[in-house]
Amino acid sequence: MTALTSAGAAVALAAGTLVALGSVPAQAAAGATLPFTSVEAESATTTGTRIGPDHTQGSLASEASGRQAVRITAGQRVEFTVPRTANALNLAYSVPDGQSGTLNVYVNGTRLSRTLAVTSKYSYVDTGWIAGSRTHHFYDNARLLLGQTVQPGDKVAVESTGTQVTVDVADFEQVAAAAGQPAGSVSVTSRGADPSGQGDSTQAFRDAIAAAQGGTVWIPPGDYRITSSLSGVQNVTLQGAGSWYSVVHTSRFIDQSSSAGNVRIRDFAVIGEVTERVDSNPDNFVNGSLGPGSSVSGMWIQHLKVGLWLTGNNDNLVVENNRILDTTADGLNLNGNARGVRVRNNFLRNQGDDALAMWSLYAPDTNSSFDNNTITQPNLANGIAVYGGTDIAVRNNLVSDTNALGSGIAISNQKFLDPFSPLAGTITVDGNTLVRTGAINPNWNHPMGALRVDSYDSAINATVNITNTTVTDSPYSAFEFVSGGGQGYPVRGVTVSGATVRNTGTVVVQAEAQGAATFRDVTATQVGAAGVYNCPYPANSGAFTLTDGGGNSGWSSTWSDCSTWPQPGQSNPQPDPNRNLAKGRPATATGSQDVYTPGKAVDGDANSYWESANNAFPQSLTVDLGSPYAVRRLVLKLPPSSAWGARTETVTVLGSTDGSSFSTVVGAQGYRFDPATGNTATVTLPASTNLRHLRLTVTGNTGWPAGQFSEVEAYLTS
Repeated sequence: MTALTSAGAAVALAAGTLVALGSVPAQAAAGATLPFTSVEAESATTTGTRIGPDHTQGSLASEASGRQAVRITAGQRVEFTVPRTANALNLAYSVPDGQSGTLNVYVNGTRLSRTLAVTSKYSYVDTGWIAGSRTHHFYDNARLLLGQTVQPGDKVAVESTGTQVTVDVADFEQVAAAAGQPAGSVSVTSRGADPSGQGDSTQAFRDAIAAAQGGTVWIPPGDYRITSSLSGVQNVTLQGAGSWYSVVHTSRFIDQSSSAGNVRIRDFAVIGEVTERVDSNPDNFVNGSLGPGSSVSGMWIQHLKVGLWLTGNNDNLVVENNRILDTTADGLNLNGNARGVRVRNNFLRNQGDDALAMWSLYAPDTNSSFDNNTITQPNLANGIAVYGGTDIAVRNNLVSDTNALGSGIAISNQKFLDPFSPLAGTITVDGNTLVRTGAINPNWNHPMGALRVDSYDSAINATVNITNTTVTDSPYSAFEFVSGGGQGYPVRGVTVSGATVRNTGTVVVQAEAQGAATFRDVTATQVGAAGVYNCPYPANSGAFTLTDGGGNSGWSSTWSDCSTWPQPGQSNPQPDPNRNLAKGRPATATGSQDVYTPGKAVDGDANSYWESANNAFPQSLTVDLGSPYAVRRLVLKLPPSSAWGARTETVTVLGSTDGSSFSTVVGAQGYRFDPATGNTATVTLPASTNLRHLRLTVTGNTGWPAGQFSEVEAYLTS
């Protein structure tokens, strides 16, 4: 028998906090107060093989918690040290596609009579209609009441009986005894429901709901099978004995477009049979409306397409203290018209799309919030996404291990469909912790940051306050500002304050949109490549201005080459002395004529050009090179076409290291442009020149009453 080896100190996810058990320092985090403690398989003792870490889309390790897991085959095991008093185990695992099997379970060396079933039935999802997606959703969750209580320090092991199993994480929980029937409630069994799960209990549930109007429907311990969705649910409480005891098996629980409201759903499990994502099917726990003043709490929701897909009137809905696992799409989506909705203290794992989303389709989501939720392993899209809406809050959430096509948190004007209500009012993003979030977007061929602000389909003009954020171990960047639709819409009104960034793979700020943000008290350590990547996308779409509000540290450098993407851990490269430092850099001007914007002077195309406002000298063009450089030579160009007659422009060259205080580098001189010689002019700069911001001030032009440049090139060589 292979000797058991310890892979390190156990790391647990408890009460919304990453807790190290052993020598690893504790790390405080936001998130939910959870009834269980999680221990990573890679931190347990094992005779198997550890896989990862890996962030590559489509790999098994990349979807695992912590981007690591342990693979075991027949006779191999993973042995966990129990972190808390517990009588129940939930295991996140993966088996190869098309296979099923069992795991033996041992407590302190004694094998239990019950085994833990494992299957690939609910895994390996393909969504070919989503650009950039690959086969995903490799993991699943299986749970077991141990039949005894284990104490901290006890050993619980899982052992493969033959099937290869990749073990990810174990949740240990002390499950309370089953609750008793509330006085005056109507039991579904009194209306004919079958707690063995053999019979169809659909009509019994409908009859109990009709009989209990204004009261409570009681779902006793047992397994109940429902074969079609419930509707007309209003003014009633649906209550079970606890989510480990009362289990409803259905892929469509409630489906209704409207309700008078006052619906209370609590303390049971709804477990479906959804194995693929079919967006036209309402394969959801709740599809539509619960009506005003409703609540969902204490639920275990698993193996559905979406947990809650909410449309219509759900005013003042509260969704709290739930577990939503293994959905092929979103965990919860407020699909427009949500007013005063509170989603708080929930745990979500292994979503196939955004774990929590607000999408302001048809009408804006307003005055609604996601608070103190713990989200892990959304394997396609974002942990939390806010698509439009007014006065939205995202507070004190813990998001970890996003995998593909998404960020930990996305604040976005991506509309998907019309009519859409863009971001408005004040968007509050406060106190969130993001761990190993952000991913490569194969559609963009570049990364998405841990927290993304995205003017995808329209400019962001709301006030966006991002405060007290912790970003840890992001594989790429911490904060990204982008217009993801490729149209260059601006991002405005953003303030980032009180952020702590640790061990980011590439940069702290990934700025690709035009616009501006103020940064205050943002500290960074262990930055992978450079502090800032500031390169407009598209290249001529305009500059992004980072305003230093004070108290920032550890991220002052700027990535020097907009023609390349920084790779995780790559140092800022020394610039090629023959590279044009101005190409693709942010450019601004005192004025522009029509479509002849400043970015045209740094886009690498000599046939496009910047033209200033006419008849209004002096006019200036300013290029931010990203970092201070010892620039020695400028090449100024006009379009080479012979249609551009020869002319002389009078130009003063100025420079600055901070973007505010400029000094003259070369005084006003006339530079001759002649299509017969290529329509170019070279400016030699003094040997003492050191500048980041290059400004060309034009005071005269014999060919046209404006400043004109098709390319401004800056080189280190003379």
